[in-house]
Amino acid sequence: MKVLVIGATGAIGAPLVSQLVERGHEVVGTSRTLERAETLRELGAQPAVLDLLDRVAVRRLVLDTKPDAIAHQATALAGDVDFKRFAESLAPTNRLRAEGTDNLLAAADEAGVEQFVAQSFQPWRYARVGGPVKTEDDPTDNDPPEVVRETLEAIKYLERAVLDAGGIALRYGSFYGAPIDPLRDAVRERKVPIVGDGGGVWSLVHVDDAAAATVLALERGRTGAYNVADDDPAPVREVLPALAKALDAPPPRKVPAWLAKLFAGEVGVVMMTQLRGASNAKAKRELGWTLRYPSWRQGFDAVYERHLMRRDVHAAEAA
Repeated sequence: MKVLVIGATGAIGAPLVSQLVERGHEVVGTSRTLERAETLRELGAQPAVLDLLDRVAVRRLVLDTKPDAIAHQATALAGDVDFKRFAESLAPTNRLRAEGTDNLLAAADEAGVEQFVAQSFQPWRYARVGGPVKTEDDPTDNDPPEVVRETLEAIKYLERAVLDAGGIALRYGSFYGAPIDPLRDAVRERKVPIVGDGGGVWSLVHVDDAAAATVLALERGRTGAYNVADDDPAPVREVLPALAKALDAPPPRKVPAWLAKLFAGEVGVVMMTQLRGASNAKAKRELGWTLRYPSWRQGFDAVYERHLMRRDVHAAEAA
């Protein structure tokens, strides 16, 4: 196929481009700046500069490119999310999820694009009641923290629009393994404590595995939503110490919920104590998805061992 990847230089965009090229697809990849777009040539893709909020530019690119499929991976996330200013931090990405998605779907419809796959997000989506692991059919959280409401509404808007158009929404878990990895850096600097009982359940996925699921969705996926996470949803009290150990960092501190709320707000407390994980059974069954890292326990050791080796090499060179 000829695949247009929007947001091709992001955490999942870059490995997605690489895997599509490896499987013989022709890829056009976009980024917001010329400098970043040009890096896509090294991956075997044709680069393009695009502002997804520019409806005219989106239409022109899609009609000129004439892709068989579009992968919508655009976000405005470039690093840490400020939990005290969560709504403000996510506002640009939410606009891409709403207005940007509308622009892209309109152009795709006009161009007769056959397959449309879009990035959704799992961790904040499911109701924080009942069991610890949710399927795609479980209800949405209808009472999220106030600062999360705009983000959750944007996620729901994106999914409705994409599914109504016959596309696929991939509800990714939390990424790890990308070059820019805020959680890795924060845990290494001991900035992420275990809050309260650390009972919030996280579903994680290595970026290469997430990209592999996306390739399969483009090639064979049917209209619907899919959770894209590894096989091992686990509570924060297990994830954070394991990450610290893999990074050869001090173990995370433990703080009560009332104290965490002062410096991270309600959203930080909820994330650490109440989130639900996600089952990947549907994606594995319907897409034939096989994970390179079925559990973050394996993934952390493999990924961050390389990170430590690079750190030691840099230290030796500096000395």
